[in-house]
Amino acid sequence: MGRSVIKFSSEDCGICHKMAFYDQKVAQELGLDFIDVKMQDTATYRQYRKILLAQYPDKSEMGWPTYIVCDNPEGDFTIVGEVKGGHPKGEFRQRLQTVLAQA
Repeated sequence: MGRSVIKFSSEDCGICHKMAFYDQKVAQELGLDFIDVKMQDTATYRQYRKILLAQYPDKSEMGWPTYIVCDNPEGDFTIVGEVKGGHPKGEFRQRLQTVLAQA
């Protein structure tokens, strides 16, 4: 797996649910793999927890949802950037493009 967007969200979050209608599609249009991690899914969360904690050691600064763009999420990952919080589709695409351009 190459460059990926990992979405950390909660099943109880309305904004997370709203963004689910387009976030994966936007990421894939930009050539990124998409990994959806709901905090309630303990098996998936455990698999990607190290990436979240590398960016937010105590989780206090993360937004809902938090999208972390990283290389090689299945192995020795490198965090490229992030997009926090809810955004309209066009703005979300623009923020992801900005992260990619700075990488």
